[in-house]
Amino acid sequence: MSQNLVLFVALAVVVVVSAVGVIATRHVMRSALSLVVNFFTLGILYLGMNLHLIGIGQILVYTGLIMMLFLFCILLLNLGAPQMLYERSPIKVWAAVLVSGALIVIVLSQVFLPMTGAIETTAPDDYGRVRTVGNWLFNKWVYGFEISSVLLLVGIVGSILVAKRRG
Repeated sequence: MSQNLVLFVALAVVVVVSAVGVIATRHVMRSALSLVVNFFTLGILYLGMNLHLIGIGQILVYTGLIMMLFLFCILLLNLGAPQMLYERSPIKVWAAVLVSGALIVIVLSQVFLPMTGAIETTAPDDYGRVRTVGNWLFNKWVYGFEISSVLLLVGIVGSILVAKRRG
């Protein structure tokens, strides 16, 4: 095995373990920190695949900005309180398990069924480069980019309003 493959497998194991840590732990702050590890490791994986812009964006935007917003909301809403973590109704718990199982089956079928007929292709030389992504992002996907900016702004304004009501 080459060094690149060993590094990729090691990082993939960290990604999977941290993703399981996000949903397996009962403490909200530990779950958020597992998500930070997951985002950061995904950024490193992107950098290893020569997707420089996506890797740096993953590390800066998701690991830095979005997780700080999550942690701010957790601390603001006092979600670290133990009584907020337990569901008292067994009907809701079973409904959540059934809906989650159905969603997992649907997502896995949509991921693995198209892969059965996949053929190996090579990516263009400029795939994932800053210039190429910038051209696509600001020319063809500009509306989606601006809509996501507005959604982030609405989330920030909403958290400020929640903070003012509590204070």
